[in-house]
Amino acid sequence: MTAQASCLYECAVMHRRLSPKRHEFAYRIFLFYLDLDELPEIANRIPFFSLNEPNIYALRNEDYFQFHSGGMRANLDSFLETQGLTQKPSRIRLLTLPRFLGYTFNPISIFFCFDENDRPLTSVVQVGNTFGELKPYLVPLDPATQGFHIRVAKNYYVSPFSPPDLAFDFRFDHPGNRLRIAIDDFQGEEKVLLSTLAGPRVELTAGNLALLTFKYPLITLKVISLIHWEALRLWWKRIPHRRKEADPDLQQGAFRGH
Repeated sequence: MTAQASCLYECAVMHRRLSPKRHEFAYRIFLFYLDLDELPEIANRIPFFSLNEPNIYALRNEDYFQFHSGGMRANLDSFLETQGLTQKPSRIRLLTLPRFLGYTFNPISIFFCFDENDRPLTSVVQVGNTFGELKPYLVPLDPATQGFHIRVAKNYYVSPFSPPDLAFDFRFDHPGNRLRIAIDDFQGEEKVLLSTLAGPRVELTAGNLALLTFKYPLITLKVISLIHWEALRLWWKRIPHRRKEADPDLQQGAFRGH
């Protein structure tokens, strides 16, 4: 019997702002790593997880960027075509946090794409903001390290304290026994913000999911609440901020979430 690729990751999240003033915080969460081909079996095996149906945890197509009315695979294929990739992935695995009790918020979700021999092809990072927008970024495989890496213009409003004319530097490996993700913000050649997400693999079972649910209750509400709390602390430190309406020309390629 082939081992299941889908699992959970119990993670530590860290953000360290270097400029214009230092500010750092960390918290713990857990994430799902889901092979799209395994979703029906997972939904059948775990009674409080569903696909496109209401449940305690629900993975819904409309919570991810959309080019048309197709599902996640069709939308991802369409996006990859716009980026010049003609080879369609054979397997797709998604690192994300599904809806919890009908509520969703994902600062990042990552699609990992594999060929028919289960070799990594590329990845797509979806960044979400508190305005209900979603923006995908292609993060290609680095042949030198066999990890994923790109530095790309942000052109997206994520936070009033991080202007949209920065660059994202994405660096991460294919998830294995541990998850390791780094996303840094650059202003020119100056690194101004460091973000990391790391933690061990946990088998995806009903028991483990129940345990993590009790360990990290109201997980999506926790994430959005911490974002607003840290924004208040940054405002209190008098860190400069910009309203979303101030830079419409620097906001490009985002999709409106549902």
